[in-house]
Amino acid sequence: MGELFRSEEMTLAQLFLQSEAAYCCVSELGELGMVQFRDLNPDVNVFQRKFVNEVRRCEEMDRKLRFVEKEIKKANIPTVDTGENPEVPFPRDMIDLEATFEKLENELKEINTNQEALKKNFLELTELKHILRRTQQFFDEMEDPALMEESSALMEGNEGGRGAPLRLGFVAGVISRERIPTFERMLWRVCRGNVFLRQAEIEDPLEDPATGDQVHKSVFIIFFQGDQLKNRVKKICEGFRASLYPCPETPQERKEMAAGVNTRIDDLQMERSGSTVPSILNRMTTKQTPPTFNKTNKFTSGFQNIVDAYGIGNYREINPAPYTIITFPFLFAVMFGDMGHGVLMTCAALYLVIRESRILSQKTDNEMFNMVFAGRYIILLMGIFSVYTGIIYNDCFSKSLNMFGSGWSVRPMFSPKGANWTFETLNENKVLQLDPAVPGVFNGPYPLGIDPIWNIATNKLTFLNSFKMKMSVILGVIHMMFGVSLSLFNHLYFKKPLNIFLGFIPEIVFMASLFGYLIILVFYKWTAYDAFTSKDAPSLLIAFINMCLFNYGDVTNKPLYRGQMGIQIVLVLIALACVPCMLIVKTMVLRRQHLWKKHLGTQKFGGVRVGNGPTEDEAGIMDHDALSQHSEDGDEHAEEEPFDFGDVAVHQAIHTIEYCLGCISNTASYLRLWALSLAHAQLSEVLWTMVMHLGLSSRSGGGFFGLSIIFAAFAMLTVCILLIMEGLSAFLHALRLHWVEFQNKFYTGQGFKFVPFSFESILEGRFDE
Repeated sequence: MGELFRSEEMTLAQLFLQSEAAYCCVSELGELGMVQFRDLNPDVNVFQRKFVNEVRRCEEMDRKLRFVEKEIKKANIPTVDTGENPEVPFPRDMIDLEATFEKLENELKEINTNQEALKKNFLELTELKHILRRTQQFFDEMEDPALMEESSALMEGNEGGRGAPLRLGFVAGVISRERIPTFERMLWRVCRGNVFLRQAEIEDPLEDPATGDQVHKSVFIIFFQGDQLKNRVKKICEGFRASLYPCPETPQERKEMAAGVNTRIDDLQMERSGSTVPSILNRMTTKQTPPTFNKTNKFTSGFQNIVDAYGIGNYREINPAPYTIITFPFLFAVMFGDMGHGVLMTCAALYLVIRESRILSQKTDNEMFNMVFAGRYIILLMGIFSVYTGIIYNDCFSKSLNMFGSGWSVRPMFSPKGANWTFETLNENKVLQLDPAVPGVFNGPYPLGIDPIWNIATNKLTFLNSFKMKMSVILGVIHMMFGVSLSLFNHLYFKKPLNIFLGFIPEIVFMASLFGYLIILVFYKWTAYDAFTSKDAPSLLIAFINMCLFNYGDVTNKPLYRGQMGIQIVLVLIALACVPCMLIVKTMVLRRQHLWKKHLGTQKFGGVRVGNGPTEDEAGIMDHDALSQHSEDGDEHAEEEPFDFGDVAVHQAIHTIEYCLGCISNTASYLRLWALSLAHAQLSEVLWTMVMHLGLSSRSGGGFFGLSIIFAAFAMLTVCILLIMEGLSAFLHALRLHWVEFQNKFYTGQGFKFVPFSFESILEGRFDE
């Protein structure tokens, strides 16, 4: 799992280039887009660089090319942008280009002619290489006595049984693969079966120099007797556009020719850089921090940008983006939960996703639209999750859906016992208050989500307040504990056992002892107290405050279960014991490690170490880096970092205080899930009551016309206020919960981004810092 959720591995390397080949090598690196260059002269002014003159020359040529383009457009000559990225010109061509731009058309024709000639020469040499290799195999097979006898009998039989000894000639060449069957039949018919044909396919396709297409070809050799058959064979080869090549008769001559052909092919391939000396790549050993690169696609790039906006991850540090794909839209949906609004958001995002190819081709300059389009997959997941939470809340444009029937048998106030609600009584009574403590009223929970009867109850807000507040605390504590758990994988990967024993374990125990216990109390209260005894249940908030203050004399708040006092005292003491582990013990162990490493090399005499080193148990919890740093003698790059006990103590104190106080403040921060959820529901209800309800309750003759206007206003206000403004608010709060409450538990985010040298990104105008 660690490799899946970590950034790509980086390597620092030195590249030694010949001056003639430097331009071509950098050009290839720019095409690949996988290497980031380091500026070794950051203090040198840009105008003092060696390449300033070359840049100016390029700008001057660019000005000339723009002039040519302008003249082309003026002549109404159509031009087509194919979107291809051609290779950069070579330095040796710049002088010719500067001198002959006014004769550009003639120069391009000359370059194309030379290129075609080179390709043709390269094709001929390649075909000749295959001929020499294949014909050697043919000749080796022809030395087989059985095959010689068969071919001789075949030719002698066709010549009428003449007994003269055979002296066979041959021609060799290359022909298109699809013409082989017709070519073989024509040879058989014209030569009356007096020739012997052998052919073999060339595995790799060859490039046609005229069209640039990849063509599959085959090598052939034809054995015959006499000049008459030789002329016929050559004419047939010319008719089928087969290329004939000279092939020596002896193996030694064929071997020498093959060596010469390979040399000429190598010479043609080294023409591109103009240098026969290969470049040297040296992989370096360094302790410098490499840049961070996380591989993304069009779906994950938006979520990775959310993480990178907080800070670029350290090299090989665990990446929060894969988890953010689920947690971010879910926490957004908890605050935005509404089936109707979620469907509208999902449809808008689906439109952007389905038409993304067309939108990308248009390349609009609207910055706001581009930002929304870049996050289309984030919006899509936010909409889908909002539909889910809307089902849980049973909220659709502030109205509830009665899909399974209510679980309440309610009665009007001051009505005789046993008189149930009807639609008539619902219309007559304007006040409905649900009380589960009344016998015979509450028959059981709703199958999915919240019972729709709560939507018309006067104590609806009181019920939803309690439900959503507890839900926010539960989700928040689980989210934070998950973040603390992810720090364990960082410590394991970087081999930091000290951070596990004196960092992760005290942190997770501290949070679980206090806030994990609070979650258990919430679930216990829900299961231990039914609808009829819920009013007698003690307050969880008061119980938790009394637990932290060791106050167990409050008679107004009864205990939830037997032995509660003893368990809570033990949990608080465990949580308090975790503080000195993080604050004092870890600092002292770090100091002891430093002193041991400092005196390790000096406390040896006669090959025997003296002095007080760490015991085996102490060494077992020391950092892997501390133990391995001195095991590599003679490492020139190993630099011992200075150790300041005061700085370490202050840093550890700040971290401990920040974590302990952060557990309290961060838990309270998750209450924004409750607050924004209620705010969104109340705004939706107010909008329905103040706008849509007026149109639906109209009884006038022009009610349909008025309803159309009111519905348009309702739709506009819904989109502008509830979708855009409320959606942006919930988005920002979900962003804060991930940056502050979640990522700071395990994510340092102090690295720097890998920015490769890439022509593609430069041409597209993407200049990532």
